[in-house]
Amino acid sequence: MANYEQLGVKPIINAAGTFTKFSGSLMDEEVLDAMKEASKQFVDVNELLEATGDYLANLLEVDSALVTSGAAAGMAQTTAACMAGSDPHAIRSLPDTEGLNDEVVVMRSHRNPYDQAMSGVGANFVEVGNAIETFQWELDAAISEDTAAVAYFVQSSMLEASLTLEEVLEVAHSNEIPVICDAAAEIPPANNLSKFAHQGADIVLFSGGKELRGPQSSGLVIGRSDIIETARLHGPPKHNIGRPMKIDKETVMGLVRAVELYLEEDHQARMDQWKDQVSKVVNGLEDLDGVSVKSGYPAQPFCQPATIPRVYLKFDENVTDLNREQVKELLMEGEPPIATETYNDSLVINPHMLQKGEEETVIRRLKEIVIK
Repeated sequence: MANYEQLGVKPIINAAGTFTKFSGSLMDEEVLDAMKEASKQFVDVNELLEATGDYLANLLEVDSALVTSGAAAGMAQTTAACMAGSDPHAIRSLPDTEGLNDEVVVMRSHRNPYDQAMSGVGANFVEVGNAIETFQWELDAAISEDTAAVAYFVQSSMLEASLTLEEVLEVAHSNEIPVICDAAAEIPPANNLSKFAHQGADIVLFSGGKELRGPQSSGLVIGRSDIIETARLHGPPKHNIGRPMKIDKETVMGLVRAVELYLEEDHQARMDQWKDQVSKVVNGLEDLDGVSVKSGYPAQPFCQPATIPRVYLKFDENVTDLNREQVKELLMEGEPPIATETYNDSLVINPHMLQKGEEETVIRRLKEIVIK
């Protein structure tokens, strides 16, 4: 049987986070057991998606739920549902949206690489606001008879240019327009799984392969039952716009088990572990000449979850002959390879996906790189 070693693929220490490029997260054995058990029998996939959706909605105390092949797939399917509804001709015509309400209103400060999940099914974006400020009246003025939905990217809510979710919901709902809320990496805290839906977001999207530690190719959609029911019509196994976003029975059942386990977990214990790992790295590196080390929390999008502490390292090139990008490269090229990220002027160590004890290896490798 082929394995990573035979293929020449090196396992890495993940000090970067739940990035897809670093394979997301690691699944619990019970999740793998659920997937293995699911693989032993045939089922009707439509029936499975409906039944698991009902089960998860009950667990999370929300209106409805749907397992998809990732948060982006959920975004595509729910956007398609908002534009084309349940009309068979409109469903089959996508991404051609002629004659359909195909506009998605979004704050300029919320534009991000995942927008393509919406535009790929035919949505056209209408931007409001700017990089400095956005007003409710701008959102209200942008909504028209062609509006299908308003998109809200939770990561961007930390920007001063962003309206709050409550402000967006107030305007959108006064115009009877649904809000699609991308919260893919917005847990922890665990209560976020239902918080945004309880606030009134019509659709909320989560990644199954990040903090939930389910299959990497899974996503969770929760929200209004009418939109989710219609989204099923656009998705697999039906031959419509979502057909390439096929999801298998093993992934569905794996995510269900992952959610069950997550709701039972001691979240404070995990937070305590992350804080302890951060403290060890700071203490282990604070005496390095030419290196400034501090702990802190993200203050900008694309660093989620922002509730997890990080280690920020700055390098004095006059002392170390190294900058943050060079150190990042050397960590990844070393043995074992260590994945990190850089933000602004710092190299960032994120404990989110560090296994217990791996922080010691991170400390050792950084010392080897800096002390020549």
